[in-house]
Amino acid sequence: MKQAGLSRLARDYVWIFLGSVLYAVSFDWFYVPNQLGFGGLTALGMILNHLSPAIPIGTVVLVLNIPLFLLGWKFLGWRTLVSSLFAMTATSLLVDLIAALYTFPPMDPMLAAIFGGVTLGVSLGMIFSKGATTGGTDLIARLLKLPFAWLPMGKLLLVVDLSMLLAVSVAFRSLNSALYGIISLYISTAVMDQVLYGLDRSKVAYIITSRPRPMAAEIDRQMDRGTTFLHGEGSFSKEEKLVLMCAFKQRQIVPLKALVHEMDPEAFLIVCDAHEVLGQGFRRYQKNDI
Repeated sequence: MKQAGLSRLARDYVWIFLGSVLYAVSFDWFYVPNQLGFGGLTALGMILNHLSPAIPIGTVVLVLNIPLFLLGWKFLGWRTLVSSLFAMTATSLLVDLIAALYTFPPMDPMLAAIFGGVTLGVSLGMIFSKGATTGGTDLIARLLKLPFAWLPMGKLLLVVDLSMLLAVSVAFRSLNSALYGIISLYISTAVMDQVLYGLDRSKVAYIITSRPRPMAAEIDRQMDRGTTFLHGEGSFSKEEKLVLMCAFKQRQIVPLKALVHEMDPEAFLIVCDAHEVLGQGFRRYQKNDI
């Protein structure tokens, strides 16, 4: 493996570790002391342990993770498997380590649900963004992403974990814990989607001007962004026009508007939100991208 590849791999694992630290702090600070409902295979282990105390929760989680990781190996590849094993091990050890070092006091359940959801969502977004999972339902959601590629990861995780939360509320007959857990789950999945998809937002501009070619040249020179000419026709004037289409980063919107106005104050400018822009100057396509 080349030096650049090793450096990128090291950065990815540092990022996964930082996400694991935030995950563990969030779990020990907001969920455990406030008895918030928590989804995942842990919830299923809690149910089975409740029905039969002789069944250890940790053993249930471990046994159920084995076939999931085998499926992950088959459909997602060994890189995802190794990074997920690293994330799962790191989060598990850190949860126990932090709990042993400090016991967080309880707080208002609503505050715990809100801030627990935010911090957990950020941590999962960090881990998922590097192709890893924390095992359990996170890995189930990642596998479901293959046949349902158009659905955001947060929505898939919401459906899977919500079913676990509802099962916990039925098994323990504790509606309040489940309701707070649902609030936290919704927030965490929404925040996770913002981390995964919202930070990569770009813009697409459509420019109708009497000076299309000079303006395209200036956009390329001043902003280092290429443009594409679209052939249009004015519905009223019946004149053929060249419409400029240009994809650019969010931070470039102000310079673009200034440039267009300076070159043609009468130009018609339409700016649209865009994400998942792939190609030169933007993000590159990656296999099994989420």
